[in-house]
Amino acid sequence: MPPKRELPPKESAIFKNILKTYEHRQYKKGLKLADSILKKFPEHGETMAMKGLFLNNLQKKEEGYDYVKRGVQNDLTSHICWHVYGLLHRADKNYAEAAKCYTHALKYNKNDLHILRDFALLQTQMRQYDALIETRTQLLQQRPTNPPFWIGLAVAYQLAGKPDKALNVLTSHEESVKDIGNKIEHSELLMYHNSLLEEMGDHKGALEHLEKIENEVMDKRALREKRAELQSKLGQKDEAEKGYWGLVEENPHDRAYIKALLTLKGLDEESKRADAYRFLTETYDKYPKSKAIENLVLEYAEGDKFDLKIDTVLQNALRKGIPSLFASTKKYYSNSEKHAVIEKLVLGYRESLEKSGSFTSDGQKEPPTALLWTLYYIAQHYDYHSQHDKAISTIQAAINHSPTVVELYMTKARILKHQGHLDKAADQMNIARELDLQDRFINSKCAKYMLRVNRIEEAEVILALFTRKDVPAVQDLVDMQCQWFNIEEGYAYLRQKEYGKALKRFHIIEKIYDDIYDDQFDFHTYCMRKMTLRAYVSLLRYEDHVRDHHFYLRAAKGAVEAYLALADKSGNGDGLDESGMTEAEKKKARSKARKAELKAQKTNEKKEEVVPAAKKQPDGTKQPVDQDPNGEKYLHTKAPLEDAMQFIKQLQLVAPNSIDTHNLGFEVYLRQSQWVLALRSLLKVTEINKEDPSLKINTERFKKAVEAASPLDPSIEKIINLLMAKL
Repeated sequence: MPPKRELPPKESAIFKNILKTYEHRQYKKGLKLADSILKKFPEHGETMAMKGLFLNNLQKKEEGYDYVKRGVQNDLTSHICWHVYGLLHRADKNYAEAAKCYTHALKYNKNDLHILRDFALLQTQMRQYDALIETRTQLLQQRPTNPPFWIGLAVAYQLAGKPDKALNVLTSHEESVKDIGNKIEHSELLMYHNSLLEEMGDHKGALEHLEKIENEVMDKRALREKRAELQSKLGQKDEAEKGYWGLVEENPHDRAYIKALLTLKGLDEESKRADAYRFLTETYDKYPKSKAIENLVLEYAEGDKFDLKIDTVLQNALRKGIPSLFASTKKYYSNSEKHAVIEKLVLGYRESLEKSGSFTSDGQKEPPTALLWTLYYIAQHYDYHSQHDKAISTIQAAINHSPTVVELYMTKARILKHQGHLDKAADQMNIARELDLQDRFINSKCAKYMLRVNRIEEAEVILALFTRKDVPAVQDLVDMQCQWFNIEEGYAYLRQKEYGKALKRFHIIEKIYDDIYDDQFDFHTYCMRKMTLRAYVSLLRYEDHVRDHHFYLRAAKGAVEAYLALADKSGNGDGLDESGMTEAEKKKARSKARKAELKAQKTNEKKEEVVPAAKKQPDGTKQPVDQDPNGEKYLHTKAPLEDAMQFIKQLQLVAPNSIDTHNLGFEVYLRQSQWVLALRSLLKVTEINKEDPSLKINTERFKKAVEAASPLDPSIEKIINLLMAKL
């Protein structure tokens, strides 16, 4: 031990107590103990590091970092100092720096369980699975009798794509793992073992294992589903069919069970549609309340059989007044014959109901609402076929019939939107909202329509009716991670050329996805402890593709468009469109723009001077205040194209088959004069769709830009000529 690190017995005992107080989260007590040592030994690195850790946990981040850095400087070979430094970086989600600190810590104490365990969590978060296997192996070598370490190594092998090795680890220590937790946790472990066999492709072994563990598994339905699935894969059709019938008996509303039975019976082929229909009708007779089976019957029915069945379904739904009827039947419109039948029926219902009050001329009298829901359906039918005038007149007839039904006004607003009358659509949606002020869905829908026509303040006032009263509506929606709102408001600001505010909203979406990714960190320990291993592995694999979501894609595209506009604006000096102006007009416009810029700058300076104080929450913690609500940081970026590239890189990873991704990439590369990359973006568009209208325009722009930039480096020119030949 270095002389600087060695403490007298009394202080050494206090330091051990400091470590215990951190484990028990007694940060204030630990801080006092650290100060008592530092009074006598002010340069003791490990105590300084621990003090910094306590300060960081007491919301004194800068001071905490300062103490930890000084602690590391005073004792560069202390594993405690480096471990603490890593913990601070990890708390700030700076995983790469935290990993470096843990690596340093392990240089000086390679067998420390706490460091190894923390390093394993970090490697899982960073998806460094090969390194994770090494760390988990070290942990196991330190404590070979600790069952969770065996399980941790098995999961590491599975995540690294080596389920066979994961299984070997699990089975080699089966006996010690057997006593883990309660019955439910043990059951989960057994099902995890089974999932490894299946992942290896050993379906026979997985089925035999299921039979062996049946009495110990608590999740009986999952076991029955897995058994039927494995029997089906192994060609044991009779046993699999019996298993699926048992599952249907328990839950006849699961479409997957019925589809599995169709496959087992060989009825999923096009040539067997008639037999499939017979089977489905027989099944529906047994379970007449199952909508899943009813939908499949309609899917396989043809000719007169479909006519009779859809007639019954439509009449029952219109009689009951089911608003979602059109949404559930429009899938049959892809078949022209079925589409014609449905259209003929609903138009006939309307005529008959208006004449005699029944669906057919010789039918029973229907309630007055039957006509209302028939008109509602027909309006949606016309709207679907872009027959907007007919749709409007039909929905208006429904409103005249029953002027207090919210859904009618919502549908009218949707039709107006499809016509391109966005302002009228927003007004109509507001009428619908006012009919039911307690309905949060219609409130949100109305706000969305308002944002689409840039009525931002109105939308925020409407949304404030359902948000917390102690914070602004926008802040509450951000706290709740309301993605649709931030995206719609971002695009509204983008249309108004308020790029700072637009980018603020799009970066909020980016932060939401960062938070979703960061939030998985807690599950690395929780799922291991609770033995929910199948769900845990599924979560990690889902997190790897979380940014595939269309909300993220829309936000990323909006952010790139805003950054491109800022780049063009900065490239033009003052960002004015001076085409068609005389010299005098240009001079006047530039002067006006400069005055507006100075005025905006003064306003922002005043806002910065009066920074609102952070409000205290009921639990005593301070609620963070947004210091940059207008996105000034993004608006005044010095490198808009580089900022745009951060989103482009993500889009290229998660949406490589989207034309928008490569068109936006082309725009950035063209402005950066990266000719080869710009041309490769055009080639990507060609691979996706040669007929895309943007391709011809962008190719011409590329040629002009290259011509204007000539002469080019001969090697670059050669590559361009080769790639142009492929266009």
